[in-house]
Amino acid sequence: MFDIGAFTSGLLTGLREGVEAALIVSIICAYLARTGNGQHLGRIGLGVAAAVAASVALGLVIFATLGELKTPWEQVFEGTTMLLAATVVTWMLFWMRRQASSVASQLQRALERVLTAGSAWGLAILAFTAVIREGLETALFLVGQATAATHTVGAAGAASVLAGAVVGLLASVGLGYGFYRGSRRLNLGRFFRWTGILLVFIAAGLVGSAVHEFVEIGWIRLGAQTAFDISGTLSHETGIGLFLRALFGYSSSPEVVALVTWAAYLAVVLSLYLRPLPPRPTLRPEPAPNAPA
Repeated sequence: MFDIGAFTSGLLTGLREGVEAALIVSIICAYLARTGNGQHLGRIGLGVAAAVAASVALGLVIFATLGELKTPWEQVFEGTTMLLAATVVTWMLFWMRRQASSVASQLQRALERVLTAGSAWGLAILAFTAVIREGLETALFLVGQATAATHTVGAAGAASVLAGAVVGLLASVGLGYGFYRGSRRLNLGRFFRWTGILLVFIAAGLVGSAVHEFVEIGWIRLGAQTAFDISGTLSHETGIGLFLRALFGYSSSPEVVALVTWAAYLAVVLSLYLRPLPPRPTLRPEPAPNAPA
């Protein structure tokens, strides 16, 4: 059974993370082409392919491990994976928010060092390291989403997350090619801002689902009672409620501690993410040695 909520969740993650990786690769390729080093583009492709393969392998190993565990260790591993995925994506969002304006210049400086050293294979390593961070974050976050979706609608939920991620990643490849060809129609700042907000809500759902897992095995007892039950109005088992559960971790009968944790994460992280960045300090040039004071 195809689940649209899980599919949308995977799509947003694949698109958001894929665009970051595609943007990095397109900056590297465009710089090589502009500086007359286009013959090295194959090395970039090799590094990217290796990073993608490593990310996929890690995600498959982590997800396959879930099926080998028994209660309560299955819940412990799933809850921990969800928390780790939420932590990684939160760090990634704030890192990208701070570094977005300087990513291009940092990559170009790294390229200059590699080309000056005369190591063509260094380009493959540079592309690998530039993409592997996004790839590993994506793999971990998708495993967390797939784990939560499996609890919601079974194996079809995980398959829907994966299908959405593949579509999102393919779309990001197209956007990356557009960046390389000089497209300027997409407002990257606005794109990352709104997809970042959606990922904060998805991560909040993972945090709430992780707390639910720990309540289920008795690790958390304080606040384990049900906060409310609106299953008769908007059940998380069918329809819109099922969509919201797969996408944002919605529950029609949440525990008090899970609800409070979800709301606290959302309030703190969203307010910090939307807060304007402080202006970057400008460095005053050093005076010449013989210049008058």
